[in-house]
Amino acid sequence: MRVFGVVGWKNAGKTGLMERLVAEITGRGFSVSTLKHAHHSFDVDQPGKDSYRHRQAGAREVLLASGSRWALMHELRGAPEPALAEQLARLAPVDLVLVEGYKRDGHPKVEAFRAEAGNPLIAPEDPTVRAVAADSPVPVSDRPVFDLDDTAAIADFILSEVGLVQTPATDAPAPAITPPRRLKNDCFALPPGVDWTPVDEALSRLREGLACVVPAETLPLSEAAGRILAAPAMAARANPPAANCAVDGYGIRAADVPGEGPFALPLAPGRAAAGAPYAGALPAGQALRILTGALVPPGVDTVVMDEDVTVDTGHIAFAGPVKAGANLRRAGEDVAEGAEALAGGRRLGPPELALLAAVGVTSVQAFRPLRVGVLSTGDELAPSGSTMDPARTFDANRPMLLDLARRWGHQPVDLGHVADDRAALRARLIRAAQEADVILTSGGASAGDEDHVSALLTEEGAMQSWRIALKPGRPLALALWEGVPVFGLPGNPVAAFVCTLIFARPAFSVLAGGAWLEPTGFAVPAAFSKRKKAGRREYLRARLNDEGKAEVFASEGSGRISGLSWAEGLVELEDGAREIAPGDPVRFLPYGSFGLG
Repeated sequence: MRVFGVVGWKNAGKTGLMERLVAEITGRGFSVSTLKHAHHSFDVDQPGKDSYRHRQAGAREVLLASGSRWALMHELRGAPEPALAEQLARLAPVDLVLVEGYKRDGHPKVEAFRAEAGNPLIAPEDPTVRAVAADSPVPVSDRPVFDLDDTAAIADFILSEVGLVQTPATDAPAPAITPPRRLKNDCFALPPGVDWTPVDEALSRLREGLACVVPAETLPLSEAAGRILAAPAMAARANPPAANCAVDGYGIRAADVPGEGPFALPLAPGRAAAGAPYAGALPAGQALRILTGALVPPGVDTVVMDEDVTVDTGHIAFAGPVKAGANLRRAGEDVAEGAEALAGGRRLGPPELALLAAVGVTSVQAFRPLRVGVLSTGDELAPSGSTMDPARTFDANRPMLLDLARRWGHQPVDLGHVADDRAALRARLIRAAQEADVILTSGGASAGDEDHVSALLTEEGAMQSWRIALKPGRPLALALWEGVPVFGLPGNPVAAFVCTLIFARPAFSVLAGGAWLEPTGFAVPAAFSKRKKAGRREYLRARLNDEGKAEVFASEGSGRISGLSWAEGLVELEDGAREIAPGDPVRFLPYGSFGLG
């Protein structure tokens, strides 16, 4: 949640500035909520109102509702005033929350200042004040100073500070979505004279040429599962928000129990439990029953575990020595308020969602999912089960590639099948460029008479044919079609699968706004023999046997699709020559390291 404050002394003009800023920023298309820190004597409810009578009668909460609005009033009844972070967590997700008051909290602020009010400036003493809005020149040299009535300029500054706009607004409304970068036409170009490209060099060049191609947007945390963060997510409150107890036991003052003991302390009345804090402070020389998760009341600096305590009527006894601070969790020991909870580029899975919820994040800036279009080409292809003609091949690539895109958190777009017809392929690619952010084609990526994909991309797109020193899957066509990156995969399903894991997966992650992904492999003993020639990197379909050794599929033929299902991963054999005997170490890449469960 983006938060920016307006502070100032009495009669400085902060409420008027707030009012103008809300109108200005909402007028530009952003959603805004406000939070006002009222004076202690202020009451939102008034005597004589029905809601006032409900509260006076003892209601803890009163929800006042009408056809125009609703307001929830919660009675503190002596409890501490909630911190700013707690109040912010109660608001529904919006683009920006403007906070009036709370000048001692750590969020960024602009200070309103009127010379005739006779009050000093906060800004010179407070680094959280990022700018001053004054009715006359003020002696502030280390931060911007705006005219108090120049609402548009102040709004520009705030929107830029919180990241809702990259540059100050002009006459046009500020966009709510950050536009992506476009790829350069030569992003897939190889150096002159390069023919066969080693796998590591191909990966390096691919990585250098790519950038995020999807826009960012603000959305509620509840809708952000699987998304990639477009900006750091900052903690709205600390975790834990206050010091709390890590065990069931008894809270004491360590100073009351010096030395070796044994010790005996009287029990204070009451207890502290999670969600039910102890009212008041622990008197010196006493112990307090405290349960896991309970807030630590004043006077308690150590907790003795249940297992170490003997309880008698009104007293506890335990042996020493006692370590001060034992069994307590410090406020913010996990994440401090205002700290970066997660960096940009991180994909939000269950652990990340738990963390952000715990620190009060209710909305995030995240990239729209990458739309991965999958297109099959070739006269020989037919839908599975549609014919028994042996001259036709059932399309195995498209369901495989669509599911890979889905498993990697992208949005699969089925572009169907196109026969070997140049005009039909051109029309389908034109449509695909409107529906997808990246296109995967299979078949037609070589240089034969019927390889229309590579021919069309060469004629009308920015096409590079990479002959990668890789087995299986040598030809890999890389191109831009109307600005959309195209990965032309081999038609053989085994080669298409391997190329997609090795090249498309990390590339898609970068295009989606995430990090370049590399599989994590480990050395295991081989359960096979093989003589490998130098010149190409090889990926063998493999799985681990009961002894933890790597077995490989019986046939290396790339037409044996059953080997993909039989395997649990790939054995990667380096580029050079090698003779492998049973027991020799080989590198095993489990399917899980490619994001496949």
